[in-house]
Amino acid sequence: MNEPVSLDINAIYRYLPHRFPFLLVDRVIECLPGRSIHALKNVSVNEPYFQGHFPLRPVMPGVIIIEALAQAAGILAFVSAGVVPDEKSIFYFVGIDKARFRRPVEPGDQLQLKVGIERTLRGIWRFSAVALVGEAEAAAADIMLAPGVPAPAAAAGGAGAVVSPP
Repeated sequence: MNEPVSLDINAIYRYLPHRFPFLLVDRVIECLPGRSIHALKNVSVNEPYFQGHFPLRPVMPGVIIIEALAQAAGILAFVSAGVVPDEKSIFYFVGIDKARFRRPVEPGDQLQLKVGIERTLRGIWRFSAVALVGEAEAAAADIMLAPGVPAPAAAAGGAGAVVSPP
């Protein structure tokens, strides 16, 4: 059985292509390869989306919470496969099922990202994911990632790119 792994921001940079302002995982508390990950996102009032969502009561957009969960899932897939991604491969965020939002996430909150592998089938990874603030569930969803062909360098960075495949 693989040993639990924790990752700081420098290790996260090796697993995810995202950078500010779209890198949404600050730390991995524990990653159990082949099973689950527990990661953190510290929510700051300086996040760019808070200027417009909403100026009088900043609330983290639900799609951003789901993206944070997908990024944690991508890290879990790589660690589970024992692969550090490179620019020649990419994983796409290909599906969301059963997404639910239970409470607002506000500046100052620490979002706990908990993701478990449900199954892998023909290269498609399916995860169950939950985002918590303290003990309170903020959001939950089933997420799917799949390998894809990377876009040429000039066109890279399009919507949906998560991480490279194992």
